[in-house]
Amino acid sequence: MNKRLGNIFKGDKVIWMVFFFLCMISVVEVFSASSNLTYKSNNFIMPIVKHSGTIIFGVFVAVLTVNIPCRYFKLMTPFLLLVSFVTLLWVLMAGENINGAQRVIEIPGFTFQPSEIAKGTMILAEAQILSAMQGERGADKKAFKYILCLALPLAFLIMLENLSTAVLLCTVVVIMMVIGRVPMVQVGKLLGVVVVVGVAFLSFVMAVGHDEREADPRLAKVDTVQAAAAAPAEAGQEEEEESAVEKLFHRADTWKSRIDKFLDDTYIPPQDYDLDKDAQVAHANIAIVKSNVIGRGPGNSEERDFLSQAFSDFIYAIIIEEMGIGGAALVVFLYIVLLFRTARIASRCENNFPAFLAMGLALMLVVQASFNMLVAVGYVPVTGQPLPLISKGGTSTIINCAYIGAILSVSRSAKKAGRTEPQPQEEPEATAA
Repeated sequence: MNKRLGNIFKGDKVIWMVFFFLCMISVVEVFSASSNLTYKSNNFIMPIVKHSGTIIFGVFVAVLTVNIPCRYFKLMTPFLLLVSFVTLLWVLMAGENINGAQRVIEIPGFTFQPSEIAKGTMILAEAQILSAMQGERGADKKAFKYILCLALPLAFLIMLENLSTAVLLCTVVVIMMVIGRVPMVQVGKLLGVVVVVGVAFLSFVMAVGHDEREADPRLAKVDTVQAAAAAPAEAGQEEEEESAVEKLFHRADTWKSRIDKFLDDTYIPPQDYDLDKDAQVAHANIAIVKSNVIGRGPGNSEERDFLSQAFSDFIYAIIIEEMGIGGAALVVFLYIVLLFRTARIASRCENNFPAFLAMGLALMLVVQASFNMLVAVGYVPVTGQPLPLISKGGTSTIINCAYIGAILSVSRSAKKAGRTEPQPQEEPEATAA
């Protein structure tokens, strides 16, 4: 029996254990946090059945990916780059609008997020560039240009509808440059440009965007009706002009609102707090406080009924509420083990490409998890990033499982390389003359 399981679940056993623990936590917590979905669908069991099915399919994808030798990943890079660019353009022009953003493409039977595919593709391409241009003193200077030529267009297309994902991707790309020994002078210049561009971009957002909290929807509605009644033709023309100009940056209002909320440190008495305007952050904080350190126990969350994204963006707050500080620390520990175990696997690789690929994918998972958890506890603005391998999702869950499969595939070749190392032979004892 153990031999059969070993033939199916190949690769590093520690990575497999971390993967299964995260999946188990996901099933339990998504089941608990899906009360809103249960209410809307009028079906108690269907949301968790769908999520469990996605997890099982993700495990199947991971098992398939484990059996793909690392050298074949290189052959997939051109095709995946083409798919990424085409689908990112497609979602901008004809994507489905969810929560004010066009992030998914709807195909009969299912939907998927092109940004999830683009993230893994960029890591794959960067690993290939860094490995092909490695020298004794590090990566060639041209590697920096090649990486930017791919990363900047992808990040820009993603940024228009999902700024946090673009920031996540750029963060991992820069970290991989450091790991891949890109000249630090180039990395330093890049970081300087990023700071300047970031300040300029934030200034643009704060100047152009409108804080949603500052506008009274009732007054806005009255003004709109009056303006339309006075000059319908002019209003229609103005609307067309605004749609043409603001199409690319229509998310500026949301970005400004989130920044203002995060930077506003004005003390508000509990009785004056507006739960309608700041519901997500407020109920996440309430969930953490209600944990009472030890937690309320699995399935006993109360704030899941008030957090609209309890099963996704804010599932870490529900984990803290139900499992306490110990459960929250366990989740953090699992991601840390994943990162350090992958680093150990990468150090045993004989070739650079599998080492860079494994580290890039692990960094993508861990950095995204860090973003999600920091949002849940209120240390960074709301980003909308799910918790990898735990939050409820379709494309993201399956793609993350494929990342794990790729890391495990690298671990197989690294393990074999370790076994082929020559062992020192004992000298024969000298015989007496």
